[in-house]
Amino acid sequence: MTSHDEPEVELTLEQRLALIEGETRGVKRAFGVQVPIYYFVWGGAWLLGYLLLWAAWEGGPSPVTVPLVVAVPVFAVLILGAAVTSAIVGVRTNRGIKGTSDFVGTVYGISWSILGGAVAAVGYAIIAAGASAAAISIYFTSAYALVVAAMYLAGAMLWHDIDLLVIAVVMAATASVTGFFGAPGNLLGTALIAGCTLLVGGVIAVIRYRRM
Repeated sequence: MTSHDEPEVELTLEQRLALIEGETRGVKRAFGVQVPIYYFVWGGAWLLGYLLLWAAWEGGPSPVTVPLVVAVPVFAVLILGAAVTSAIVGVRTNRGIKGTSDFVGTVYGISWSILGGAVAAVGYAIIAAGASAAAISIYFTSAYALVVAAMYLAGAMLWHDIDLLVIAVVMAATASVTGFFGAPGNLLGTALIAGCTLLVGGVIAVIRYRRM
C-alpha cells in the first residue's frame, strides 16, 4: 500500500445490514412508484369509458345521451392509452434495475398491452361471427375485467402485495357478476364497481408508497 492509498474500512455487521436494508428499500420504492399509476390510468379509463358506452346505448336508461360514434372511439383511446402507459411505466421504472427484477417489471408492464390486444382480437372475431350487441357488450366488459384481475393476481404473487390481491378479487367478481345485469346494465355496473375500486386502490397505493 502506497502513501496515497486509502485504508480499507471494515464495515460492522450492523452497518452491512443497514446497507442491505437501504438497497432493498430503494428497489421496493422503484417498483412501488409504478403501482399507483397503473391504478389511476386504468381506473379512470374504466370509469369514464364504460360510463360513455352506457350513455351511448340506444334506448338505454341514461339521462344523458352520448352519440355512439363519439363514445366508442373515446373508449378505445382510453383503453389503448392505459395499456400504452402501463407498458411505458413498466419499462422505464425498471431501466436502472438489472437482473431478475428488471425482467419481471418489464414483462409485467408489456403484458397489459399483450392481453388487452388479444381480448380485442377475439372480440372482433365474435362480432364478425354475427353475435348480438348484448352478447358483444357482455364479452368485452367481462373479458377486460378478467385481464385486469389476472394482472393484479400476478402482481400480488410477485410483490407479495395484499392490496393487489384484494383488487384482483374485486375485478374477478365484477367480471363474473355484471354479465347477469344484461346490457347496458353491465356497462354501468362495471364502471362503478371496477372503475371506482381501481381509483381507491390508487389512493391506497400512494399512501403505502409514502410510508416506504
